[in-house]
Amino acid sequence: MALAEFVQQLDQLVVEADQAFSAATGQEALEAARIEFLGAKAGRLKAVQKQLATVPVADKPAAGKRLNEVKAAIEAAFETATARLENTSDEVRDETFDPTLPGPAWSLGKVHPITQTILLLKDIMGRLGFTPVEGPEIEDSWHNFDALNVPAIHPARDPLDNFYLAHAQWWGAQSGDQGHGSADMLRSQTSTVQIRTMQQQPPPLRIISLGRVYRPDTADETHYPMFHQMEGLMVDRGVTMADLKTVLRLFATAYLGNSVPVRFRPSFFPFTEPSVEVDYYWNGRWVEFGGAGMVDPNVFQAVGYDPDEVTGFAFGLGVERLCMIRHGIRDIRDLYTNDVRFLAQF
Repeated sequence: MALAEFVQQLDQLVVEADQAFSAATGQEALEAARIEFLGAKAGRLKAVQKQLATVPVADKPAAGKRLNEVKAAIEAAFETATARLENTSDEVRDETFDPTLPGPAWSLGKVHPITQTILLLKDIMGRLGFTPVEGPEIEDSWHNFDALNVPAIHPARDPLDNFYLAHAQWWGAQSGDQGHGSADMLRSQTSTVQIRTMQQQPPPLRIISLGRVYRPDTADETHYPMFHQMEGLMVDRGVTMADLKTVLRLFATAYLGNSVPVRFRPSFFPFTEPSVEVDYYWNGRWVEFGGAGMVDPNVFQAVGYDPDEVTGFAFGLGVERLCMIRHGIRDIRDLYTNDVRFLAQF
C-alpha cells in the first residue's frame, strides 16, 4: 500500500471519529463510539494499523509517525466528548438536593373493612370448628331454590327479586307450576354453597361460606344490590336448636364483646323448620343480624342425606351489617364508594 493511501485512511478515520464522539448524547453512545474506533481487538484504528505492514519499508517511519498522531487525535477527541458529557450532567444536577434527608413517606394501602370483617369471621368461626368453603356466584335455580325447598310458585323466585342472566328463562306461576328451569342467575344467597358441599361430602359437616350475593334492591342506607353473607351449617347426629343458640351466642361474644344479649324470634324460611330471626342488643337497641333454624328434612333429601339419621342447623348473617355495627357505619353505600378518606379510618 502506498504511503499516500495509508495516510488518507488515517485522516478520514480522524474526521469520522471526531464526528461520532461529538454526536454522542450519553455515556452509552460515547462508549459504543469508543469501541468502534479505539477497540483493542476490532476497532477501526486497529484495522488500519494492521495495514502498516503493507507500506514500503522506506515509507514506514513516516507512516508510523502519522499513525501515532492520528491515535493521539482520536483519543483526545474521546476525552473531550467525555468531559462534555460530564459537564452537561453537572449542569442539570439539582444543587439543592440533599441525599442525607429522608425521602417522602410511603402512602400504604389498607385492607378493606369488609375484607377485614370476613377475615375476622373466618377466625372466630374457625375457633368454633367451622371450615370455610366456597362456591360459584353464577348459579342455577335448582341450587338457589329447588334444593333449598323453595316452591316453584314462591315469590322469592320473581325476576324483580333476582338477577337472572340474559339467556335465562322464567315461566312464573301464571304458566302453571313449572317454576324455573336450570336458568343461570347471580346467586341470591350463599345457601347454595351448603347444597353443593352436602352433595360432595357425607355428614358430619361443620362449614361456613362467605361471599357475595346479589339482589336487585334499591341502594339506600341499609340496602345494596350486591352484599356479602356468612352462611353456617352444622350437620350430625343429634344436632338440636340448643346447639344453634350456643354457637350464635359464642359468636356474638367473640365478635361484639362479652355479655352481648342475644334473642331469637320465631320466623319462617323454606329451608329451615323451625326458623328464627336472630337479634343482638348493641348500643342500647336490638339489631337484626340474620336468620337461622334447623335444616328442613326436604333439604336433606334433595342432597341425598337421610333426615331420619341426621339433623342440622343453618344460619345466615349479613357481613356488611356486622361490619357496620362494629365500626359505627351508618350508610352501607360508604363501603362501596372507594373514598380513600373514609377507608383510611380502618
